[in-house]
Amino acid sequence: MAADPFIVHVARLRRNPGSTLREVRRGPVVLAGPLDGLGIDPGRSVVPLDAEAECDITLRAFDGGIDAIGTVRAPWVGICRRCTVPVSGELQIAVSERFGDGPISGDDLYPITDDAIDLGPLVRDAIVLELPMAPLCRDDCRGLCPQCGADRNESECGCVAPVDPRWANLDVLR
Repeated sequence: MAADPFIVHVARLRRNPGSTLREVRRGPVVLAGPLDGLGIDPGRSVVPLDAEAECDITLRAFDGGIDAIGTVRAPWVGICRRCTVPVSGELQIAVSERFGDGPISGDDLYPITDDAIDLGPLVRDAIVLELPMAPLCRDDCRGLCPQCGADRNESECGCVAPVDPRWANLDVLR
């Protein structure tokens, strides 16, 4: 069984408060729940199952814990929420978190276990919070025609929107 690429042993670092260690780790991202990469719903983005995330982090020891400051990178794929074409991109997320000893109160600290820290939860949390909730193929995407379904980014379809009878009396003002 292969070692977890996001586990960093920090015993030596912790002996010298104020000392730093730079780590670059790459590995698969395990996302639980609806963002597990098994399928792509329209208007949602995911990290592909075969993709790897990269964590480029500087660890700084302090009395009772470790600061982790750096960048998380991961690819993502999705479907444009307006025109339904496949879209993709890369997340680049700045992170600044703390790892600490003892009982963890709330979500303030990640745990240090047996003089090792697991960057995996930090990477996963950063990615889940930054995935585009409603991806677009481009900012000015015109989407699909609601009448005929033509992609309005490629050509005009010539459809005329139906008149809403609730507003018909105002048409005389035009």
